[in-house]
Amino acid sequence: MDFSTVQDLVRVHGTPTLFLSESKVREGYRALKNALPGVDLYYAVKSNATPDLVSILNSEEAFFDICTNGEIDVINKYSIAPERCIHTHPIKRDSDIRYSLEYGISIFVCDNEDELLKFVPYKDKCSILIRMSIQNPGCLVNLSHKFGVAPEKAWNLISKAHSLGLDVLGISFHAGSQNENSLKYIEALEYCRDIYRKAVLRGINIRVIDIGGGFPINYISPVIPIEQFCSPIMEYLERYFSSYRIIAEPGRVLSGPTMTLATKVMGRSLRNDVWWYYLDDGLYGSFSGKMYDHADYPMVVERGGPRYNSVLAGPTCDSIDVVYENISLPHLEIGDLLVFNSMGSYTCASASNFNGFPKAKIVVVD
Repeated sequence: MDFSTVQDLVRVHGTPTLFLSESKVREGYRALKNALPGVDLYYAVKSNATPDLVSILNSEEAFFDICTNGEIDVINKYSIAPERCIHTHPIKRDSDIRYSLEYGISIFVCDNEDELLKFVPYKDKCSILIRMSIQNPGCLVNLSHKFGVAPEKAWNLISKAHSLGLDVLGISFHAGSQNENSLKYIEALEYCRDIYRKAVLRGINIRVIDIGGGFPINYISPVIPIEQFCSPIMEYLERYFSSYRIIAEPGRVLSGPTMTLATKVMGRSLRNDVWWYYLDDGLYGSFSGKMYDHADYPMVVERGGPRYNSVLAGPTCDSIDVVYENISLPHLEIGDLLVFNSMGSYTCASASNFNGFPKAKIVVVD
């Protein structure tokens, strides 16, 4: 969103405000559908559970990836059919399983034997995806650090699930968040090929491959277009898995580009010859994604002139609330507007009201 447009919006809505672009939501979803033809896209609600965003994606006939009872409540608000949802949290309480089943969700993810045992009482009501870990230290967030069975042990877990009488629907994996290497998906699919051959020989009716999410977006550095990124993945799927249902769990790629943050300088101080600018949003708010998601966001400042070594800090009384240090900025005035783009993922989703500062309001535009 360009600076002048944000200025006009700020005159009406103030700051801090996250502006959600409906057109960007629709464009992003359709672009990914075109890049992954035939793949059912389950939006990862955890990346941004803003009801308006969920509603827009629902109108695009998206599917939904939920992980908690709270996320079920979000989709329930729009009467989203449970058949369009999967529950992907690998660790669940019995009450979580029952809450999901009561809503009508029947597909769940597991990555260990103890978790499989929780589903035995409900085996006639559900199907299981076995989550496989794919290590990827080159991505922004390695989502196999905490979850997923090692590829060499995945077959044993599938066999165990089958012996317990559970319906093993297929394998899921996640190649890592903000993953810029599409070959990581191919690596995972190679493991799947070997496992699926064994399943055929054992008479286990595997029907689905869940390729997860992780598709990259533009932040400070641009990434390759999504169609180009997905091309080798689709080629591999069409060659070896044409008879299977393929699903994905995109989060960041759908929500990330859709929000622009408007924030203002609420104070400044020259400290040890470095200008500190205190914004009305920070790490405990919309910039929580910088801490938890390790993301840096494209920034636009209208004021020109000479630049100086500067610091951008958040509004709270906590010294950890520093957004950027050692950055080059013009000499800003109190009340100056700063605009940050690509702030739709893991920002408002993990923001808090710490220190009594309210979260940025969310306004839908265009």
